[in-house]
Order: sequence, then structure tokens, then C-alpha cells
Amino acid sequence: MFKKKSALLILAFSLAASSLAACSSKKENAQPSASSPPASASQSPDASTPAQSEDPIKFSVFYSDNATLPFKEDWLTVQEVQKRFNADIKFEVIPIADYQTKVSLALNTGNNAPDVILYQSTKGENASLALNGALVPISDYSDWTPNFNERVKSFGLEDQVASLNLKDGKRYYLPSLYDKPFYDGGLILREDLLEKYSLQAPKTFDDLYTVLKKFKEENPDSYPLTILAGPRVLYRMTMPSFGVSVGKNGASGTNTLSWDYANQTYFPGAISDQYKEYMAFFSKLYAEGLLDPEMAEPIDGDKWSQKMATGKSFATYAYYDQIGGVASAATEAGFKLQMFPPLAGPAGAHHQPKSSTGSGILFPKKTADRPDFERLVRTIDEMFFSEEGAKIWGLGAEGTTYTMDGDKIKYADDIVNSPNGIYKEMQLKYGAGSDVTQLVWINAQEMTKYDENYGQINAVVAAMPDAIQAIPPTPLFDDMVAEEAASLQTPLADTFEIWADAFLTGKKSLDKDWDQYVKEMKGLQIERFAQLYNDNLK
Repeated sequence: MFKKKSALLILAFSLAASSLAACSSKKENAQPSASSPPASASQSPDASTPAQSEDPIKFSVFYSDNATLPFKEDWLTVQEVQKRFNADIKFEVIPIADYQTKVSLALNTGNNAPDVILYQSTKGENASLALNGALVPISDYSDWTPNFNERVKSFGLEDQVASLNLKDGKRYYLPSLYDKPFYDGGLILREDLLEKYSLQAPKTFDDLYTVLKKFKEENPDSYPLTILAGPRVLYRMTMPSFGVSVGKNGASGTNTLSWDYANQTYFPGAISDQYKEYMAFFSKLYAEGLLDPEMAEPIDGDKWSQKMATGKSFATYAYYDQIGGVASAATEAGFKLQMFPPLAGPAGAHHQPKSSTGSGILFPKKTADRPDFERLVRTIDEMFFSEEGAKIWGLGAEGTTYTMDGDKIKYADDIVNSPNGIYKEMQLKYGAGSDVTQLVWINAQEMTKYDENYGQINAVVAAMPDAIQAIPPTPLFDDMVAEEAASLQTPLADTFEIWADAFLTGKKSLDKDWDQYVKEMKGLQIERFAQLYNDNLK
């Protein structure tokens, strides 16, 4: 048992990014079984009593906190849902960098586990924990989640939700749901400088190189391309155009394997020719002073914003909602940022893969022992997936953050006029639009938080074939295979990160040292790792 727990704990560190890319971003299965809850399920003795006549239901929650959107307990959204759904929530706010580890420890040991865990899925270690009895199989209680069930049906996501079932045929979390993926971040650069230097908007990575070279020629002390947060953001937004997705925010969550969309199989992306070609391009940018050398380490939001606002850099990979804040701090006349559709590479024009389901809600096994477990599940279902609850997490409170003019949403003047832009102001001031708590994403509603330009960009991307590819499928590991995969993944991921940094910065040569790198990765059994994933696909 100790050996098993150790392997699972190790996997927690290696898979910390798998459920976030994405996050990092924002935005990414047959319908859940309608079977009755198990006979052993605790029934609330007063389940038929109207909620308003009861005392508030009290429960604890793990919340993943991001420094770019720090949690506030007095956010309108947080206060409003507790009032409307008669709840008293105790939030344990955990930095995102430590979140997966904290969740893993709580579920492995059973100590200090909350009643509800937000922003999680059953990829990686959580799947093993679920099969070992650490999580509630929430699909067994589908009668208690009518709002979730209806959302799945109305969005047409029955197959996608069914694909989240584990090897035992059960689903262990309530995922976030998206009616369609949208393009929330990508290449952002100075449109005013394109006009000034008579340059065309880039459509390929070769075009990007030409633009960056011109920026450098005109501004020799600059590093034209910088990155928000660090290499992981660059990698996840650009690698798919080269046919791979690896690293801490790789689409598969494995760090070193990629998905072959044509052949529907996993392959060792980290040692592929596609990855070598990708690294050759970006290491060239680095060597020629076109890529910010500081991006090898995470760049915080304030420092990144300053680089863009003061002309130290002219292009970046980041999110559209951050343009307003940078533009308001700009020091040059005529400053204008624009976001562009995915650039075409050797494998086509693709952005980071996204899913119609994303991170959501876990219930630790001990939560099912609560005498009011049914009431808790029903409250969570209403709070996050009902029309009323979903609207609060996405839009705030009608009459405060917005009003309705027929079927049109009109945001409050202070939000519309904020230099942060509607989306970011809604997040920062009211907690609306947080990936952690907004579990229903409706594309048309989200577009109202942005300007007309953003809607046009999304329309262009939507018309591009497979611009946003699907998240690769998750294999159905049993306990023993999960342990073997965990034992292989960690050393492979660690070795990959060391070599990736070396290749990018020129410490190692792609021409002279590539064979040594491949040999080392094969010695760590990357091919066996890929085989485990392929052998356990549905």
C-alpha cells in the first residue's frame, strides 16, 4: 500500500498542469445514467421542506486561487449564490501552484478533505483515487442532478460526458460544460506598428518571423516577442500548428505524449520530428534576440504588461481580455494591440485543443456520509448548473452588474467604462467569469463581454477547419496500469523540461545533441509509456 500511495503522490506533482491548461486558460459525455441512487445513499429527512424554511446548508470547499484573479469572499457572485440557494460556504483558498498537491494529499490520506472540491477532473491520479474509493461516483446520483442533466442534453454533450466514465463505467465529477469552444487568447501584437512599417498581418509562423525581424531592426534594444507567465503558455498555444502538444500544459496531460488526430493514436511527441522542427523555429527566435530571454522563467502579469506597454516588446501570446489593461498603460501615441487567429505551421493552423467539458466538481468519499448528502448534491446542482445559478456566476446579479433590454444584456456603466474591459472588470470586481466557479459557458453570452472586434475574430476562427481541436481521449487505466504510468511519467516529464529549456536557449544543440536526448528519453521508456496509453483507449 505504501508503494501505491507513493506512486500516486508522485503523479500528483507531474500532473498538476493537466487540468489547468489551459488554462489557462478558460474554456474547454451517452447522457448520465438516470438510475436511482444506491439504496445505501443517505436521504435527507426533510428533503421535501422548501429550502427557504430550512437553516442554510453548511459545507466546505477547496478553491484554486490564481494570482491574476485573486479570490475575494465578498465578491457579489459568492455572496449572491449563498443567499439565493440558502448556503453557508467555507472556502479554503489554495494557490494554483499548490492546488493539485493539496487535493492529492487530502484524497490520499482522507485528512482535511473538504465536502466539495472545485476545478478538478478525473484525469491522471484522480482516476486511480476514484477507482480506489476516494471519490463519490456522482453518476450514481443522477436523479439528484437534474439541472446538470438538462444542460448536458441541451448542449448535445451526451457522448462527451459519457466519455468521462472510468473503467468501472462510473463518472466521478460534474464537469464544466461549454456549448461551443471559443478563441480567448493567442497571438497579440502591435497593429499600429504593422501599419507604420507597411507589414501584412501574419498568417504563418514564417510571417511572424518576418514581422519580429522588422520590429527588432527598428528597435535594436527590444525583445519583440514576450510571453505571459512563461514557456507553457507559448507551447500550448503554438505547438498544435506543428502537430504536437507537449509540456506542462500539453493537451494530453502526459507532458511527453501527443495525439495523432488522423490515426487516433498517441505517439511520443517529445522525441518526434514535429517537436524537433518546433524547437528549431523558436530556438532561432531566441538566438536572434527576437524572443524575450526572461520568458524561460515565469513572467508575472505586471512585468509582462509593462514590457508591452512601454515598447520593450511588441508581440506576445496571451488572452484578449488583457489587452485593455495594457493599452490603458501604454506610453506611445497611437498604441494599438490586436489579437490574430492561429498561425499556420507545418500541421496547419491550430490553437490549443479544447473540450466541451472541463474541470469541475469532485465529492470526496466522506461527503457521502453526511446525513444531508442529498440536499448538498441538489444544492450544488442548482447553484452551478441551474439557469439562475449559472447566470450569477457568469453575469453577476441583474440590476447590479447588468440589466436586460428585451433579450439584450446591458452592462452597468462602471463596467462598460472600466479600462480593464468588461470581461476583466467583471472578474476582478464581482468574481463573474472565473474558470473555477463558472461551470456553464454559453458562447453567445460570453461574446457580450467583449467588443465587436473580438466577436469578428471568433467568427474568423470558427470558420477555419479544426482551428480548435478536441482534447485527446483519456485511457481507461486500472489501478496497476495507472501505477506503472505514474512511475514512467515523472522522470520523463522532468527530463523533457530540462532538455526543452536547453534546446530553446541554445545550451544544447538540436543538430549535435538531439540523438543523445532521444536516447535518454527512450531509456526512460517513453515508447512503453505511449503503448500503455494506446492499449487502454476505449
